[in-house]
Amino acid sequence: MTQPYKLSFTAGSLLLRESVDLAQYLLDLGEWELAREKALSQNLLQTRTLSTSTRTIREIGHRLKTLTPVELEFLVHSASADQAAMLWVATCRYYRLIGEFAVEVIREKFLSMSYQLDEEDFDYFFNQKGEWHDELESTQQVTRDKLKQVVFRMLREANLLTKENRIIPVVLSSEFIELLSSHNPKEITFFPIYENQLNTGSDHR
Repeated sequence: MTQPYKLSFTAGSLLLRESVDLAQYLLDLGEWELAREKALSQNLLQTRTLSTSTRTIREIGHRLKTLTPVELEFLVHSASADQAAMLWVATCRYYRLIGEFAVEVIREKFLSMSYQLDEEDFDYFFNQKGEWHDELESTQQVTRDKLKQVVFRMLREANLLTKENRIIPVVLSSEFIELLSSHNPKEITFFPIYENQLNTGSDHR
C-alpha cells in the first residue's frame, strides 16, 4: 500500500532562523525532547499561544530529524544560502509531496528551459497525485490553496523562485553537493540544477 502524503506543512514556511536555532539546541543538548522543551520555554518562535508554538516546533522537528548529525552541524555553521538549501532538502525528505513536486515539476520545467512556475502547475500536479491518493482527492479547496501558498513561499525563502514565480537557477556550494552526494546523490534533483553541475560540485563557489 502506498504511504499517504504528509500535509502538515501548513504549520509554517521554511522557518530558516527558527530551524537553525532549534538545530543548535539539538546539537547542544543531544536529545530532541530537551531541545523542544528549551524552545518552548524560551518562546523561540515568538508566538502568542503555546499551541501554535508547540505545533510549529513539532513540524520543524520532523524536518530536522531527517538530517544526519553531520548535516545538522553543516546547517548550523554554514552560510545562509547553504542553510536554506539544507532546510529545503529536509523539507523535501519529510514531505514527499513537496519533494516530488520539486523533482517532477520544478526541475523538469527548468531543464526544458521553461522557467515560469504557475499556480496551475501545482494544481495539475496535485490533481494527478490525487488520482492515486485518497487523502489528496478528499482535500477541500481551501486546504489545497493553503498548501499551494505555503509551497510557493517555501520556494522563495529557499531562493529557488522569484516574486514573479520565475525559477532561479541554483548554484550550490561544493561542500553542500559533496555532503548531499554522500547521503543520497539523487536528492540533488530537489533543485533546479543543470546535469553538468551534478558531477562538478568542486567547480562552484
